[in-house]
Amino acid sequence: MDESGGSGQPRSGNDRATDRHPGPSAPATDTPHTDPEPRQNQTRPTTPQTPDDEPATPASDGPPTSEQPTSEQPSSETDPAEAGQGTPSDEKPARTPADPATPAEPHPHHPGTPEADQAPAAPRADEAPHPADEHATAPRTLAHSDTGTGMGTGTGKGRPPRRPKEPGGGLLMGRPFGVPVYVAPSWFLVAALITWVFGGQLDRVLPELGAARYLVSLFFAVAFYASVLIHELAHTVAALRFKLPVRRIQLQFFGGVSEIEKESETPGREFVLAFVGPLLSLILAGIFYLAMQTVDRGTVPGVLVAGLMISNLIVAAFNLLPGLPLDGGRMLRAVVWKITGKPMSGTIAAAWVGRALAVSVLIGLPLLTQTGALGSNTEDVGGMDTVTDALLAAILAAIIWTGAGNSLRMARLREHLPELRARNLTRRAVPVETDTPLSEALRRANDAGARALVVVDADGEPLSLVREAAIVGVPEHRRPWVDVSGLAQDLTDGMRISAELAGEDLLDVLRATPATEYLVVEESGEIYGVLSAADVERAFVKAMARPN
Repeated sequence: MDESGGSGQPRSGNDRATDRHPGPSAPATDTPHTDPEPRQNQTRPTTPQTPDDEPATPASDGPPTSEQPTSEQPSSETDPAEAGQGTPSDEKPARTPADPATPAEPHPHHPGTPEADQAPAAPRADEAPHPADEHATAPRTLAHSDTGTGMGTGTGKGRPPRRPKEPGGGLLMGRPFGVPVYVAPSWFLVAALITWVFGGQLDRVLPELGAARYLVSLFFAVAFYASVLIHELAHTVAALRFKLPVRRIQLQFFGGVSEIEKESETPGREFVLAFVGPLLSLILAGIFYLAMQTVDRGTVPGVLVAGLMISNLIVAAFNLLPGLPLDGGRMLRAVVWKITGKPMSGTIAAAWVGRALAVSVLIGLPLLTQTGALGSNTEDVGGMDTVTDALLAAILAAIIWTGAGNSLRMARLREHLPELRARNLTRRAVPVETDTPLSEALRRANDAGARALVVVDADGEPLSLVREAAIVGVPEHRRPWVDVSGLAQDLTDGMRISAELAGEDLLDVLRATPATEYLVVEESGEIYGVLSAADVERAFVKAMARPN
């Protein structure tokens, strides 16, 4: 990425540029595509007529590049796969951050539920926009509350705005507080498991139920996950109160997850955001305890209420353990953040405590069961129970360990996000009029060392952007008969972005209006260049791989 660059209103005409900057040539044409039909009554020669006395239009003083331009022949250095392959008719809008990507911060809150912190999803030039997450997401993980706009992709005419994709993640159950709630397919497996296990316990407590005990057990499984949903809604309401967007809530195998797209601005808010979940679980446990006083414990209602009280106590206690990715780990992170003034220090401390907690669960849970410390009769513990406890402990430990590692990677990524600057990633652009043949436009771009084309009107005002993937789809021998306007995407307000945008602000803007290219302008409104979603994705991947 070259940080140098300038500004300047593009000029249409044939004044030769006063200087030339070496730069990459037009996109490669390695991939064959369907040839566009020649225009009727058109008598352009195979090669464009460019007399010596008619110099090429100069490029605006956009970001210079370092590759050596060629003539009309495109450089082979541009990989069509990176540029985005496809003809003008099959171009897909760029996938923008999520799930990923403003970062989504999942808040799982149920024993064994990880907080799988997700990195902000980088814009993808070959996929549909994230809720935009698939935020975009999220998200997952990153499908968001953003309002994307579908752009024209074939003839330079913008398509009417379309509703952004849902974040997905299972069966949509509703939208409390405007946040979609999904039930993942894995939940049905857990519901069946809970029904089977709790049904076996009911057979010992209420043997007269017979086969009906499984209906009671299924009701318990649904009621338990309703409690988990209330836990997650507590996080969601707190996040919305702090003006933090929530992508979705998902109920899954080991509990629930609230995917919050941004980080809390202060350690105090981080602490409150983490604490409200376990607090609601404790309140639910208290409510079920009071309900136990009004029913006979030897009846179906008594057994159900007792089971829900105990399960909510377990949810609260487990999530209060002081290690990421649990709520207690976020509370610990907030405390260390407050003391040191560095959120990264809090993340490191809470993540390593989380890893230690994972090892403790792996070793300690089977031992507690074998010794009867959890209230079980050691004489009743058989070989199958031992295997089940060890398997459960291994799953919980793996989830906690993985979640702690994800939290560390997420924090590292957030430290590098400010390095993603629109000004540094922008390509130099050449202004061309609507009826300019593609071959002539590419010649001008190569002469000026530019890698993008902006279609302007007679007054030099930008109208649309020539899509890189569309250029790839036009064979070289057809280019003299194809006008650039037929390969361009009309500009909308969302496709004009400031050259000063950086980090999460840049990703938010790109996710709001998914596209493959964006016009970058100075604060004065002058054109700076063109930003490709593929370039942002590559820079994003590099930022994730870079160590602290």
